[in-house]
Amino acid sequence: MGNRGQKRSELVEELPADKRACSSLEFRASSSNSSVQSHMNSTSSTHETNEHDMDTSSSASASSQSDGEPEKDSAYGSCDSDDANQRHSYLREYQRQRSSGDHGKFKRILSSLSEETDPSGQLVVLTELCEVLSFCTENSLSSMTCDALSPYLVKFARHETNPDIILLAIRAITYLCDVYPRSSGFLVRHDTVPALCQRLMVIEYLDVAEQCLQALEKISREQPLACLQAGAIMAVLNFIDFFSTSIQRVALSTVANICKKLPSDSPSPFMEAVPILCNLLQYEDRQLVENVVISLIRITERVSQSPEMMDELCKHGLVQQTTHLLNSNNRTTISQPACNGLLGLLVKLSSGSMVAFRTLYDFNISNLLKDMLSAYDLSHGVSSSHMPDGQCNQVYEVLKLLNELLPTSSGDKDAPQLSEKESFLVNRPELVQNFGMDILPSLIQVVNSGANLYICYGCLYVVSKLIHLSASDILVELLKNANISSFLAGVFTRKDPHVILLALQIAELILTKHSNIFLKSFIKEGVFFAIDALLTPEKCQVLTPEKCPRVMFPATSGTQFLFELGQKPAPRDILRCLCYAFAPDRSATVSEQDSCKLEKDSVYNLAKQIRECYFPSESFESYKTLTDVLQELRTFSAALGDLMNLSKSNDALDHQEEKFHDILHLVMTKLNGREPISTFEFIESGIVKSLINYLSDGQYLREQRQCCANQSNIQKRFEVLARLLLFSLDPPSQDLPISTLIRKLQNGLSSLETFPVILNNASKMRNSYAVIPSARCTTYPCLRVRFLRGEGETGLQDYTEDFLTVDPFSSVEAIEGFLWPKVSIEQQKDIKPATQAPPTASSSPDLREIDGMLTDLPEMQDIQSNLLETAQIQVVNSIETDPVVILDGPHNGSAEKDLQFSSDDDTKTKDDVPASFSGEDVSPKLSFFLEGQQLERDLTLYQAIMQKQIKEHEIVACTKSLGQLYTLTYRKAEKQDDLKECSCSDQKSTVSEKIGKFLLHTSFFSRLFASEITSDLEEKSTPTYDILYMLKCLERMNRFIFHLISQERICAFAEGKIDNLDNLRITIPSVPQNDFVSNKLTEKLEQQMRDSMAVSVGGMPSWCKQLMSSCPFLFSFEARCKYLRLAAFGPSQLQIPSHSDLGSGSERRQSSGGLPRKKFLVSRDSILESATQMMDQHAHQKVLLEVEYNEEVGTGLGPTLEFYTLVSHEFQKSGLGMWRNDHRSDMDLVVAPLDLFPRPWSSMTDESDGVQFCEVTKKFVLLGQIVAKAIQDGRVLDLHFSKAFYKVILGQELGLFDILSFDPELGRTLLEFKAFTERQKFLESKDGECSTLNSCFRNTRIEDLFLDFTLPGYHDFVLASGPDHEMVNTRNLEDYISLTVDATVGAGISRQVEAFKSGFNQVFPVEQLQIFTEEELEHLLCGEQDSWALNELVDHVKFDHGYTASSPPVTNLLEIINEFDQKQRRAFFQFVTGAPRLPSGGLASLNPKLTIVRKHCSGCVDADLPSVMTCANYLKLPPYSSKETMKEKLLYAITEGQGSFHLS
Repeated sequence: MGNRGQKRSELVEELPADKRACSSLEFRASSSNSSVQSHMNSTSSTHETNEHDMDTSSSASASSQSDGEPEKDSAYGSCDSDDANQRHSYLREYQRQRSSGDHGKFKRILSSLSEETDPSGQLVVLTELCEVLSFCTENSLSSMTCDALSPYLVKFARHETNPDIILLAIRAITYLCDVYPRSSGFLVRHDTVPALCQRLMVIEYLDVAEQCLQALEKISREQPLACLQAGAIMAVLNFIDFFSTSIQRVALSTVANICKKLPSDSPSPFMEAVPILCNLLQYEDRQLVENVVISLIRITERVSQSPEMMDELCKHGLVQQTTHLLNSNNRTTISQPACNGLLGLLVKLSSGSMVAFRTLYDFNISNLLKDMLSAYDLSHGVSSSHMPDGQCNQVYEVLKLLNELLPTSSGDKDAPQLSEKESFLVNRPELVQNFGMDILPSLIQVVNSGANLYICYGCLYVVSKLIHLSASDILVELLKNANISSFLAGVFTRKDPHVILLALQIAELILTKHSNIFLKSFIKEGVFFAIDALLTPEKCQVLTPEKCPRVMFPATSGTQFLFELGQKPAPRDILRCLCYAFAPDRSATVSEQDSCKLEKDSVYNLAKQIRECYFPSESFESYKTLTDVLQELRTFSAALGDLMNLSKSNDALDHQEEKFHDILHLVMTKLNGREPISTFEFIESGIVKSLINYLSDGQYLREQRQCCANQSNIQKRFEVLARLLLFSLDPPSQDLPISTLIRKLQNGLSSLETFPVILNNASKMRNSYAVIPSARCTTYPCLRVRFLRGEGETGLQDYTEDFLTVDPFSSVEAIEGFLWPKVSIEQQKDIKPATQAPPTASSSPDLREIDGMLTDLPEMQDIQSNLLETAQIQVVNSIETDPVVILDGPHNGSAEKDLQFSSDDDTKTKDDVPASFSGEDVSPKLSFFLEGQQLERDLTLYQAIMQKQIKEHEIVACTKSLGQLYTLTYRKAEKQDDLKECSCSDQKSTVSEKIGKFLLHTSFFSRLFASEITSDLEEKSTPTYDILYMLKCLERMNRFIFHLISQERICAFAEGKIDNLDNLRITIPSVPQNDFVSNKLTEKLEQQMRDSMAVSVGGMPSWCKQLMSSCPFLFSFEARCKYLRLAAFGPSQLQIPSHSDLGSGSERRQSSGGLPRKKFLVSRDSILESATQMMDQHAHQKVLLEVEYNEEVGTGLGPTLEFYTLVSHEFQKSGLGMWRNDHRSDMDLVVAPLDLFPRPWSSMTDESDGVQFCEVTKKFVLLGQIVAKAIQDGRVLDLHFSKAFYKVILGQELGLFDILSFDPELGRTLLEFKAFTERQKFLESKDGECSTLNSCFRNTRIEDLFLDFTLPGYHDFVLASGPDHEMVNTRNLEDYISLTVDATVGAGISRQVEAFKSGFNQVFPVEQLQIFTEEELEHLLCGEQDSWALNELVDHVKFDHGYTASSPPVTNLLEIINEFDQKQRRAFFQFVTGAPRLPSGGLASLNPKLTIVRKHCSGCVDADLPSVMTCANYLKLPPYSSKETMKEKLLYAITEGQGSFHLS
């Protein structure tokens, strides 16, 4: 085989490592029909560019602009429209002239080709043809020209002697197909494909073969059948191993294209390729493997009706290779859609082939599926257009595969293999046992974690089949380990008849086989009580087939995967009844899909049958008797109630504490005891309500609560609770008692809560025009509302308009703001007639016309092409007793274009702005009623309508919610009595009174009970409400446990129980914050935020906002981050990754519906000045900021992240007067071992150490703007705030204990002073006087410490003046403590904090951050800096263009990174990404992924340096000869290559 055709080596100009390529043009996807593409660099495949990789071994760039040229604003949609029109006109004229000239060139070339016979002349003509084709456009060619060129090109491609002519002819064929795709038909007609295949079957020249593959790939897109018939599949696969990875990708892309249209007659042309394709599944290149997956999916679909052909596929090792690829330990990381496609392939194989069925069991497929279910991200559970990477289908496909692997007899004569498969499992009971042990716990976990209705039904369906197939002895162990009774009790709280019926069938099946074993546990877990409840009239009315909801059936994974790769039209999810969830497609016709197959009263009849057989009436009362555990728990609950009554009789407080401790100890001992306590028993006992009532000192559920009542009692009770729950009981157990209690509460919450999920399953949504509240266009349907004056209402005018269009997310306050001037008699007297009436639904243009006018509005822009379709809204029962509502909206007018909220046009309505800021009368003026029910003012109109339907109709079907006309009745609002504030809020803070405020948070827990957990869907007297409140108490106690126990130690020291002040130092255990997260509620919120109507918080059920406000700890950190983006920034940023600049091509397309982007030129010499200018211009705008440095070509993610890092460092410089510990002038940065906290400034001081306080406040304003903008844009800051400062940002009050977090020495001293003063007061109250010995602090008189009333460390900060406050003594020590605490964390930093918040609020309200804890806020702002294991690096790093995960240079690099210390890691990530810290979530959250590619060096490899493209997190690494050399070069690059962005 000749070697003359080796690929040419690209001449890549390499600059020093500090010249890092960051031009956003560098990673723009190239166009397949570019007019500037040279004919010498055609080796780049289209599929390769689709991945948006920066191929350093290819120069197939499609951009005519220099890589170093900064990207113009037009790329961001901010160019002037007039200039754009002029440019477009110029380009059209230029292209017309070019096309005219190209036509003449082609005529001349055709003439030369027909006349020229000399090989050298032919070579010249072909060279000219390639050059013209590489620069021309589609308009330059015609069908006649292509038809005339084709025979000549085929003739030269078959040339026998001259390889250069062959190469140029095939290259011309490639270019011709690329520029003019329809030319493929003419080429095929002239037998081009056989000629190319012939060249590939016997390869003489490598470059000719590569060009043949390129040409076939182009032709196969348009003519797959012709390529198949010519034997192109085997031709391109014959010598696949001889080619480079990039060419192998082209070959497999050709095969995937051909497999698009496989004929129904002869399978031989593609079946012979199956062994090679199966072998290619072992390769490590992701793109290559995914093309193989596409091909195999197509082949399997083609032969799925033939069991013999399916068996033949399996004999080639398809099942083995597929399961190996799906294994999580496999190094080839394929995309989620490809993984789902492989699962779908296994579903088809196991369905149609007995060989595949046996093989899957032999390969222990259950272990693989168990891992998939266990690692199942809850966000994958809902099919939605917003879901990234096709993740939504994985669990669906796993359930389908499980269903195929567990066949049961169904009397289907058309499926004879069912009996064969079933007999196979009956004869191999150990297989079913292993299968059940792997799968059953995982299925239960998925259902309990909040899966949607379709998944819940699928899991139960598989469980029922598993129980049916399991032998009796195996079944008992299997079900006991899975706690099936508790699981069924939770399922019975659902309200879907299909799910309930399946649960009843499972219960009957279990009782039929082992009633003697499971009867007791069914009673203990409440299963029988749930079955008995199904027979009540209330339940019977709900659980009927007529009220069955239809759910969205997801498209098959194979179809979804092929669609995402452009291989198939977009799949459509199907709205069907659950009866058809796992039925074969042939089982229901289209006309039957809307009908429900359940018989009427089927649930009632089966429940009645179970009760009569296993719960007979004669023993009904005996079964209803309580279990011993439940009786005992109720005794403890009653004892707590008696203790509460005892506390009102002025009994000794110590005696009450002791009795409370004893009762609580008995309860926790019972919970941790050997005898398990079921969730049912725990809830029914009432222990939770009794405990909260006692802790709150009777404030819980009281109508009028007193926030200052019995503060000391409440605090003492929490101290007892904390001491008991956070220290192990006897005998010692692995878990703290608080962990056990939290688990019980979480289980109870999962079983009881009934919060609905309202999902819009529409794929398209029309644009609308909303008159209310502010006459603007919306990207979602509006509501039609008629306003009607209430009967007998004389103080208001009648509103005469027919109806108005109302933004569904308008609040009652916003509607009132619109309507009040029009109906108020007083207002009408003062208003002159308007020159033009506002547009209404009756007087404005037709809404369809408005849709066409949207592009004329200057504040609107076109956005994403993946629009939402129709308006079918479904309220999905998500796991529990959720009401299920399906709302079918209008189907008219699907718009072709959608709209984007501009930076000025926000989704917020008037209720988002605190009315107190306006200075107007904020009392309600109007009350609104919908069908007689008054609308709550804190709900949007959409929420009010949904809530009303959910309350009145537990299952609502076919309601035209968005299309129907609503009538709102309005009346004058009744005046509300002014609420009396608690007297404690009116107290003046004298010097001595500041002690309670700043020292010990004495009112902290009493304020906890003064607030409520707001939820319109939960009555306050329900067990759910009790559990939520108890979790809130425990979470608050857990976060403030140090305060509680420290206060207890201080009291113990005061009373003489502790003699040594050193014993005040304590180490307190606490439970992780994640223990308070409810997986089920988190999944519900995730589902809700993915809904297409979730364009604001007002588009979601009210419980989302209410629980997020009162109990944010119930939701995961990731879910709260998404909620913050939705609440603060709107839907445009809901899907933006925290660290992504949307810089790569795929990300750019995704961002088309996101925020508009603005570039800003920054000077490195004046970072803070540049930052100030940037914030002055853009802080109030919702724009994504990108930084470009002066005299540097780079722009995009890398420079922007580095800018935020540089700003972070500027704020930490010495001499700014911003931070504590800013005393040393010899240090460049403030040295704060425990992180940054604001320096105290006296209100009497305007200057200190040469720093003006006004400059300090300006910097805090700028800091607030920078922090808020970093959160909004998803940037990482390299700032290290102290925990106490984060608490200030979150609006929490600070006290003495918080000083310990940033100044331990001062904090401990003040704490000991406080303990000393408490002892003095205790002794004086007991003896009337204090002895000299007891008046010494650590054997020293207070007076001998010579402390004056200045703030420690700040001699110019005078705490107090006057004769009583000159020197500190025993009498004024408490004043000194209080004033020092106030100066340190109160008044001394209040002005700086207010400046920070004022800057922050210019971007978005700082109150939106209060859903996070201090630690979480640090993660959100500063990202991660934790270490990682080597396998984590492999999992989250991408290797491409010459490297795989097993390449020696890659192995060396990963080992080097893993060996780096903290400083070196920071430098490495600064070098690669532009920021020294990873985003929240670590490497897994880095977007784009960290990518390692091979760098081609012109000279000695070891002499070259690595280079990067920070915009894409892209490291170009030379293949160094040794690990030592690599480490040396890498360290040199990351230390010296900082400070500028240029091309590499």
